[in-house]
Amino acid sequence: MSYAIVRNEKLTRNNANGAYIHNDRKTKGHTNKDIDATRTHLNYYFKKNEQTYIKEFDKLRKERNLQGHIRSNSIIMCEMVFTSDQEFFDKIGEKETRRYFEECYKFMCNYKNLGEENIISCVTHLDETVPHMHLIYVPVVYTKDKDGKDIEKICCRDFWRARDCYRQLQNDFYAHITSKGFTLERGLPVEETGAKHEKIEDLKRLTNFAQTKKVLENIKLELPDVPEIADINVARWSKKRDEKILEEIIKPKDDLIQNLYQNNLDLHRELTRQAQVIEEAEKYQKERDKILADNEELHNSVKIMKKEYKKKSNTLDLQFSNRKRDLEIEFKEKESQLKSDWMDIIDDYKKENKHLKRLVETFKKTIKIFIKWICKKFNITEDYSLIRDFERETRISLDAEKQVQKEDREKEGEYER
Repeated sequence: MSYAIVRNEKLTRNNANGAYIHNDRKTKGHTNKDIDATRTHLNYYFKKNEQTYIKEFDKLRKERNLQGHIRSNSIIMCEMVFTSDQEFFDKIGEKETRRYFEECYKFMCNYKNLGEENIISCVTHLDETVPHMHLIYVPVVYTKDKDGKDIEKICCRDFWRARDCYRQLQNDFYAHITSKGFTLERGLPVEETGAKHEKIEDLKRLTNFAQTKKVLENIKLELPDVPEIADINVARWSKKRDEKILEEIIKPKDDLIQNLYQNNLDLHRELTRQAQVIEEAEKYQKERDKILADNEELHNSVKIMKKEYKKKSNTLDLQFSNRKRDLEIEFKEKESQLKSDWMDIIDDYKKENKHLKRLVETFKKTIKIFIKWICKKFNITEDYSLIRDFERETRISLDAEKQVQKEDREKEGEYER
C-alpha cells in the first residue's frame, strides 16, 4: 500500500538560497544524480516566483508590513514536500498525478490560515526518480502586539507551536487527500517505526536488480589451473612423502576446488533464474500498472458520470418540485375562484329564496284577509266553516305546507303502485 507523504523543513537565508537553486534548476552540474535534465521541461508550477526566494521574502515582508525580530540565522521560511511512491503515481496516471499535487497545494493554502499570499513558490518535479512537490512559504501567524493591536508576524516557532504539530499535520493531510478520492495510507508514527528525519534525496533511493546483474557478468566459471602431481619436483622427496602430500594436501584442495566450482555453478543458475523471474515480474508490473491506470481513469469517468447524473437528477427534481408548486398554486387559485363563484350563486339563491319566502308569507296574509272579506261580504258567521267546506269539497288545503305534504304522499303512492 502507498502512503501519503508530507514533510516540513525550516530554512534560514542560507538554506533558502540552496533550495532556490535546486528547486528552480539554476545550475547545470546537479549534485543530485537522480535529476534527468532531458525531462526538466515536464516540471510545472502552481505558483511561480519571479525572483530568488530571499528577494521574494524581502518584498513580501515590506509590502505586508510583517512583524518579527529577524536575525541572520533566523528561520524565515519553510519548505513543505509532498509525494508518495512511484507505484502510486504509475497507478493513477498523469492527469490524476497533477490533480494530486493540486490538492496538496490547496491543502497548504488553507492550513493554519496560511493563505496563498504567504506562499512564495510551489513547483512539481517530474524529472527525478519519484514525482514530488516543493512548496515554499513564510510562516505567518496572526496575533496581537503589546498594545493589543492585530498584527501579522513571521514566527516559525509559533506557527509550529503544538507539541504534536507534525503528527497533526500528517493526520490533517491524510484526511484531506483521501477525501478527494486518492487511496493512500497514513504513515506510521515515528514511535512505531523508529525512523529518523531524512532528507528528500534519501527518500528517492529505490532498490533494483542492477547489482545482481553485475554479479552475473563478473562470475568466472573456469576452474583455476592446478599443477599435475607429475609436474611437481619431488626428486629429493621420498615416495611415502609424495603419497602423503598427495593424500593430505593436493587431493583435499582439489576436492575443495571442485566443490566451490559446483557451488559457483549452482549460484549462477539461481541468480540467472532470479534475473529471469524479475524481468518477467517487471514486464508484468508495467502491464499491471497500465491496466490500473486505465482502470483509475475509467473509475474517475464513472465518478464524473455519477456526478452529472446526480446533477441532472437534482435539476429534474427541482423542475418537478417547481411544476408541482405551480400546479398547486394554480389549483388553489381555481379552487378559490370556484368557491367565490359558488358563494355568489348561493347568495343569489338565498336572495331569491328570501324573496319567494316573502311572497309566500304575503300570499298567506292576503288569503286570510280575502277569506275574512268574503265572510263579511256574504254574511258568513265563521271563516273557519268556509275554509272547512272549501277544503272538503275541493280536497285542497289552504295551508300550503300541508298541501305540499299531501301531494308528496300521493306521488309516493303512485310510484309504489
